[in-house]
Amino acid sequence: MEKHFDPAAVQPRWNRLWESRGVFSPDAHSDRPPFVIILPPPNVTGVLHVGHILGDTVQDLLIRWKHMQGYDTLWLPGTDHAGIATQKVVEDALLREGKRRAEMTREEFLEHAWKWKEHHHARIVEQMKNLGCAFDWSREAFTLDEPRSRAVREVFVRLYEKGRIYRGDYIVNWCPSCGTAISDEEVEYREKDSHLWWIRYPSEAGEIVVATTRPETMLGDTAVAVSPDDASKRELVGRTCTLPLVGRTLPIVADDVVDAEFGSGFVKVTPAHDPNDFAIGQRHDLPSVVVIGRDGRMTEAAGQAFAGLDRFEARRSVLDRLRAEGLLVKEEPYRHSVGHHDRCGTVIEPLLSRQWFVRMKPLAEPAIDVVERGEITFYPERWRNVYMSWMTNIRDWCISRQLWWGHRIPVWYCDDCDEVTVTRTDPDRCGACGSTRIHQDEDVLDTWFSSWLWTFSPMGWPERTPDLERYHPTDVLVTGSEIIFFWVARMIMASLEFLGEVPFHHVFLTGIVRDGRGRKMSKSLGNSPDPLDIIARWGTDPFRFTLAMLSPPGKDVLFDESKLEIGRNFLNKVWQASRMVVGAVERHDGGALFEGTPRGGRPMPGRARAPVASFSEAWTRAYGTRLAFEPDLTWEDRWILEALARCAGDVGGAWGEWRLNDGPSRLYEFVWHEFCDWYLELAKIRLYGEGDRRTVLAVLLFVLDHAVRMLHPLMPYVTEEIHDRLPHTADLAVETAWPTPEDVPRDADAAEHMALFMEVVTAVRNVRAQYRVAPSARVPVRVRARGADAARLEASREGILALARAQSLHVGPDVHGERGCAVAAVGACEVVVPLADVVDLDAERDRLERERGKLGAELERVERKLANEKFVTRARAEVVERERRRRDTLRAEIDTLDRAIAMISGS
Repeated sequence: MEKHFDPAAVQPRWNRLWESRGVFSPDAHSDRPPFVIILPPPNVTGVLHVGHILGDTVQDLLIRWKHMQGYDTLWLPGTDHAGIATQKVVEDALLREGKRRAEMTREEFLEHAWKWKEHHHARIVEQMKNLGCAFDWSREAFTLDEPRSRAVREVFVRLYEKGRIYRGDYIVNWCPSCGTAISDEEVEYREKDSHLWWIRYPSEAGEIVVATTRPETMLGDTAVAVSPDDASKRELVGRTCTLPLVGRTLPIVADDVVDAEFGSGFVKVTPAHDPNDFAIGQRHDLPSVVVIGRDGRMTEAAGQAFAGLDRFEARRSVLDRLRAEGLLVKEEPYRHSVGHHDRCGTVIEPLLSRQWFVRMKPLAEPAIDVVERGEITFYPERWRNVYMSWMTNIRDWCISRQLWWGHRIPVWYCDDCDEVTVTRTDPDRCGACGSTRIHQDEDVLDTWFSSWLWTFSPMGWPERTPDLERYHPTDVLVTGSEIIFFWVARMIMASLEFLGEVPFHHVFLTGIVRDGRGRKMSKSLGNSPDPLDIIARWGTDPFRFTLAMLSPPGKDVLFDESKLEIGRNFLNKVWQASRMVVGAVERHDGGALFEGTPRGGRPMPGRARAPVASFSEAWTRAYGTRLAFEPDLTWEDRWILEALARCAGDVGGAWGEWRLNDGPSRLYEFVWHEFCDWYLELAKIRLYGEGDRRTVLAVLLFVLDHAVRMLHPLMPYVTEEIHDRLPHTADLAVETAWPTPEDVPRDADAAEHMALFMEVVTAVRNVRAQYRVAPSARVPVRVRARGADAARLEASREGILALARAQSLHVGPDVHGERGCAVAAVGACEVVVPLADVVDLDAERDRLERERGKLGAELERVERKLANEKFVTRARAEVVERERRRRDTLRAEIDTLDRAIAMISGS
């Protein structure tokens, strides 16, 4: 094996091999149970960011793990047309070329948009292939391709025919920058410092002062409202006042929505520019006056003095006029939440607009029921409550968008008789009067209207295809918590409505990947490095492993590229350990270890396997061959097999309970510490000594291969490369059986034996470190032990001599320490290390006393500070707590030094 693993050379080769063999293409005729994931489709607005890579890593882990468990796996890829986002970036790109959408036809603009899509789609596919994603690329889908378009139109028509889709004039969230309505879920509320302005409305009925944060909208007021519970204003109801600057007469109405405690208790009512005011207007039959247009500028209805002004410029102008006329009573600082478009950051304008809506409550009720019954589970579970809260308070969904890029609404209007036609195919004439003078609605559907069909539209719906019969419902949806409302909930509603079944059984919510400043990784902020650049610098395997290990379910991740050192160092450890094992096998003719040709093979899920009774049986089950000899396992062989079985149980158990980050942490511990730090070191004694090496070679190969199998879902490339170099394996790593505790011989006594061995060796190593014993110097070791402990240590003699670098070992019940001996308790045993022959005791005592003096002076300084009442009461709590921790640490260090000095002095 090469000295270093070269990902640039290895990764493309394995990608080609997996694809050419169709490893990740499921078999629709298989008798294996399916396991299916649909990829949350990334937007075709640019490259993927690190947040996408976390989600893709989790999904690939699950697919590869289930594939090795014997399932017929399908991970279906696709991309999203991302209406608003894509149209904006395409328009921006055209502007840089001096072209404006307003100067183009719809068809010309769409030609540019499709070219943009093709270019960025290719980049996204390149990223996902470099990540090693186990997709079935033959089933790739796009939310705006022809099959998905047919499904979208089918859904629209069905809902319209059931009365679930309607058109009406309602207050929507309008983005003046993007020029479209957006949904409630696309509004991001930010705390802003502003003012509350108090304005006098002239009235013969008495003093009427309203308070508002948006004085520009007063130009569209059509009433003033009070609370019916406000006795001081009850007599004013039914009377009128005058709208300043405009002169319009306004009725005074009473409405329950008014908070008598806010401001003056008088509330201006602007039905065309506020959802609560719109509801008041509906209840009191008030007119709606639109004074802010779709471009964010004041309309003619705002009056000649303000028409054409930007809405914020109009605010300043209105306030100047009110001051001049003595109608601005006061202004005071006020902090409140202001809605912004989450895509472009523009302040949202609530606007009365004619839009298409979906009635959501009838769709939400069954989607609530399936979660209550446990048919769909959320991980972490706390998100279940978030889902339920939103669903029980759901509002109708505004699905029309004033864009060109997207699914055009399948509605046609007759210019002669005003008939509205909603149909699955494009009509050529009016169905009512036969006129050919018809035109299609100009708007497109919200992007989410196509992606809420995502679990079944890529499988051929509305036809009942073989894919739909076999692979739906899917098993798990892996996504971010920020789109529970946008997407997760809507997919559940759509699948129940159109298929009568849930879309998936589990929802696993990853945390959000943030940069060092705590900001979400995103393309728009430009704060995420290109994953392809990261892969070029570090390789895919360290990237995936580190992300998986450092990402607890549902918790945000602060990503720093330097953390990838964890994964790279671990990969190097695995590679070097594999080189050692493969090299040892080559030197000692490892091919003579077994008989016959190895064969792989995955188990059939659901079929219980009896625990193996011996290592020979475990070998035959794993490789389909027999060992060419009868292995004679030592205590350390039995221990590493027990450790392997425990690791397999821990990792499989963690992943089965959705604690996905616990798997890589446990594998790191097993491979680095148990296998490399301990077993490999013990194995070297037999490999480089005299006698039969076959048993240790067989155990090394078996354990390394099973560790590689468990690592494969996390680190697919290096594990395939290592697996390919092992002489006793067949097929691909991903086509082997996932290890279970039943596949490995167990020996709990060997685990106890190893625990004692480790503690004794560690105790000697600690003494060597504390007293600065030279690495080349060997020390005598004595251990006071009885019974089983003494027997275990005697059986471990060679290992203790080698790993503790001991000169000699004496084990017995009569061992005791004397002057110049370091003593350490190890359970019921006591480890004694004489140092007189390897350490200058007088010089060491002087060194320890000097160190104690320094620590004592530092402790005295800290204690004086903590005894100072002014410091304790005036300093920040965290500063005081830090000093207390420092005091406790110093006391512990001094106590250790005192014991060491006493040992050297013999006192």
